[in-house]
Amino acid sequence: MPISSAAQTRSGVTNAVSAYVMWGFAPLYFKLLNNVNAREILVHRILWSCLLLAIIIVAAKKWRFVQSIAKQPQLLLRLTLTASILAVNWFLFIWAINNNHLLDASLGYFINPLFSVALGVIFLHERLRKWQKVAVLLSLLGVLIQLIILGSLPLISLALAGTFGTYGLLRKKMAVDSFVGLWFESLLMVPFAILYWLFFTESATSNMFNNSINLNIILIMAGVVTTAPLLCFTAAAKRLTLSALGFFQYIGPSIMFVLATFLYNEPLLKAKLLTFILIWCALALYSWDSWRIKKLINKSDTFR
Repeated sequence: MPISSAAQTRSGVTNAVSAYVMWGFAPLYFKLLNNVNAREILVHRILWSCLLLAIIIVAAKKWRFVQSIAKQPQLLLRLTLTASILAVNWFLFIWAINNNHLLDASLGYFINPLFSVALGVIFLHERLRKWQKVAVLLSLLGVLIQLIILGSLPLISLALAGTFGTYGLLRKKMAVDSFVGLWFESLLMVPFAILYWLFFTESATSNMFNNSINLNIILIMAGVVTTAPLLCFTAAAKRLTLSALGFFQYIGPSIMFVLATFLYNEPLLKAKLLTFILIWCALALYSWDSWRIKKLINKSDTFR
C-alpha cells in the first residue's frame, strides 16, 4: 500500500529533527573522552564508522554501488580528496569540543549554510537575490566585528565552516550514494588511521586491552555517533525538499550554543555575542527570503 505524501512529509520531518538533534548533542559524547587525545578519537571514529557503514551497506544490499565506484579510478581519486577534507573537519570538531571551544564550533556550523551559498556563487555560478546578498554581507560583518574588537579571526569557526562547506560542494558534484560514498571515504582513511594507531599513539588509552570495558564501549560508539545522524538525514532528504530540509539545519548549532553557554560555562564575550547575533540575523533573513520565494512559486503554480 503506497504511503501518502502527508505521511512521507511527517516521516521526513521526524528524521530531519532526529538527525540535527543528534548532531547537536554529539558534544556530550566527545566530552566523555576528555582524557583521550583528539587524534586518537579520530582514529576510532574512522575505524568504527567504516565497520558500521559496511554492515549497513551489506544489509541494505547496496553492494552493486560499491562495485560500480571501485571500477572508476577518477571517482576514487575525488573521494580521496573529500575523505581528506572530511578527516580535517572531524578532527577540528573533536579538538574544539575537548579544548573548550564548543562556542566556536557552534558558530562554525551557523556560518556554514551562508558559506555554502558563497561557494555556490563562486563555483556553481548561482545567482543571489537581493535579500540573500544582504544576509551574506551581514555574516561577513559579524566575522569582521570579531576581528576588529578581539583582534583575531574566529579561525576554528571558519575552518569548520570552510571544510564542511567545501566537502558539501565536492560531494554535490559526485553521483554517489551517500552511505556508499561515506564508506569509501572512511575506507580510504583507514590505512592512515591504523598506521597512526600502531606507530604514533603512545597514550595510556591507545591499547584497548588495557582499557576498562566502559571506555572501550564509549570509543566503539564513535561509529554510531557518526553514522546514526547520517541515516536519519538521508531518510529525511528522500522525503523533504532541500529548502524544507534547510530549515532544520540550525537545530544542531543551537543545541551546541546552549550546551557551551549553560552546561560547560564557556565565556561568551561581547564581541562573540555580537558576531552570533549578526549571523542569526543573516540566517533568519536568508530563511525568510527562501520561504517567501517558495510561497510565491507555489501560488503561481496554483493559478496555472
